[in-house]
Amino acid sequence: MKFLAGLALGLACIAPATANDTSAVLTTGGLDFVTNLEIAMQSEELFISQDEIKVVYEFRNDSGSDQSILVAFPMPDIVPNFYSPIAFPSGPDDNLFEFETTFDGKPVNATLHEYAIAHGVDRSDVLKEMGLPIVPISGVTQAAVEALDAESQARLLHLGMITPDEYDDGQGMKKHYFPGWTYRATYTWEATFPAGETVTVVHRYKPSVGGTVGVSFLGEPYDNYDPAREYATKYCTDDSFLKAIRSKLKNPDEPWSAPYTESWISYILTTGGNWAGNGIEKFRLVVDKGDPKNFVSFCGDNVTKTGPTTFEMTAENFWPDKELDILILNYSPEMDQ
Repeated sequence: MKFLAGLALGLACIAPATANDTSAVLTTGGLDFVTNLEIAMQSEELFISQDEIKVVYEFRNDSGSDQSILVAFPMPDIVPNFYSPIAFPSGPDDNLFEFETTFDGKPVNATLHEYAIAHGVDRSDVLKEMGLPIVPISGVTQAAVEALDAESQARLLHLGMITPDEYDDGQGMKKHYFPGWTYRATYTWEATFPAGETVTVVHRYKPSVGGTVGVSFLGEPYDNYDPAREYATKYCTDDSFLKAIRSKLKNPDEPWSAPYTESWISYILTTGGNWAGNGIEKFRLVVDKGDPKNFVSFCGDNVTKTGPTTFEMTAENFWPDKELDILILNYSPEMDQ
C-alpha cells in the first residue's frame, strides 16, 4: 500500500487495534494464524469511524468440497496510558469491544481469547495467580491492584505490569499503582464454507481510540524524536496537511494552540493476505472523520472525498502489506475561544 498525501484542501484532510479475518489454529502456545489456500476473500468493505467499525466480507470456496475452518479476528491492543486522555472501549469485560458477527445473516457465538502482555511477554498466568482481572482499564482492576500486598505489587512493578504514581494531595505524599499491561484479544469461531459458494460475514464493534489534547506533531524535534517525521511515516501527513493545521493556530509561535484534539485508530489489515488468490479481490475502505470541521489523514491509494465527512479508497487484488493507522483531528470550539 503506497502512501497517500494528506488531502489538505481547505475543507478537511484525509487522514488506535481493528482487524481482518484470517484462518487460525489453536496450539499449545495460544493462537496461530495460518494461510488458507482454498477460500478466497472475494470482497471486503471496511467502514471506520470513531464510534464504530463495520466490516462486510464475501468469501468464496474455490475447492470441490466443504471447508470447515477456525476463523480468527484479532483486535487492536489496548495499551493503558493514565497520563493521556485516551477513549478506550467501554463494553463489559467479557466483550470489551462489543463485538458482533454474523455468518450469512446468522449470529455467531465467537470465543474470546485474552492475553496480558508486558514488555513482549505473556503474563496472563501472573494475573490468574493473583486473582486480578485481565482487562486493565477498569475501576475494578485498579482497586484490585491497590488491594494487593506490598510483595505482590513489587513483583508486578518488577515485571513492568503496573505504573507507579506518587504525588502530594495536600495531606502528604501518596503513592498509587495503575495497571499497565497490554490487553490483547482475538475472537474465533468454527465456520463451514460450502463448496463452490460465496458466503457473507459481517463484523461490527467499537474501536479502540487513542488521543491527545491539542496537536502534538507541530513541535520541534527533541531528544532524538521528531514528531512531524513520525506522523508523516505513520499517517502520511504531508506538507499541505501541516500547512492547513498551522493556519489554525491561535498563536503562530505556539504549536499546541490549534483548536483540535487528536484521535488515533489502528486496524490490522495484513491478515487479509492469509486467504487464497491474489489478496482481496475487491477492497473498499470508507473513513468517516465525524465532523466537517475535523481533519483526517492516513496512508492509501486512490482515495477520494465522497461526502462532507467521508473518504473512500478502492482497490482490486489488494494485498495489504502494512496495517492501517488513521489520524483524526477533532475540532474543539472550547479551544477556539
